[in-house]
Amino acid sequence: MDLNGRVALVTGSAKRVGRAIALALAKRGAAVAIHYRSSRAEADDAVKQIVLGGGRAEAFAADLASVTEIERMVEQVLQHFHHLDVLVNSASVFYRKPLEELTEQDWDVNLDTNLKAPFFLSKAAGLAMRRQGAGKIVNIGDWAGIRPYNNYLPYTVSKSGLIGLTRALAKALAPQVQVNCVALGPVMPPDDYDAAEIERLRQATLTKTLGSPEDVARAVLYLCEGTDFTTGATLMLDGGRLLN
Repeated sequence: MDLNGRVALVTGSAKRVGRAIALALAKRGAAVAIHYRSSRAEADDAVKQIVLGGGRAEAFAADLASVTEIERMVEQVLQHFHHLDVLVNSASVFYRKPLEELTEQDWDVNLDTNLKAPFFLSKAAGLAMRRQGAGKIVNIGDWAGIRPYNNYLPYTVSKSGLIGLTRALAKALAPQVQVNCVALGPVMPPDDYDAAEIERLRQATLTKTLGSPEDVARAVLYLCEGTDFTTGATLMLDGGRLLN
């Protein structure tokens, strides 16, 4: 798919990895719908950065725990840009809590944001893409969906489900829409990680490096414009962490 002139919706794109993906898509000529929940200032700044670079962008707010808000946002994007060609499900919650302390709310927050929301976003956007005759959906997963982290049980279950969802959507939306997943390893560790924890992450990879948001963006670009023959796949972007 040639991204020039296309429209991409990137969830959680006001900051961190989602922002890097949005900026990379804009540089390829795509108009970008910047999704945010509460980070309005950061979303407006991302829009400003894209526009100053000669691109097109608009910010859209939605609480991804609400299917009603998800469907409303996709409709707003379609009304504003008149079509939708790429969806990147990047928004995610990630926090650690031991099994003994997990609550129903912890389970619901992780599964609603990391798995239920990508499904309903992909349903709404994917059906629109299928009617158009073409589209790309990229889910941002985690290698922990294959080999779980300790003390992140609901999170790892949600990311395991996202890999399965990727495969199921690839079948459901074929042949017009290709659906793939990028499973991240250590990229932008959480803010509460200290230097020792970050160094342990680095040493646990085969490359002895941490990934960057730009690495993720390049992987997304490949799945969007580098090939139309890949669907239902999970691309490991983990520095070999899964093998170590």
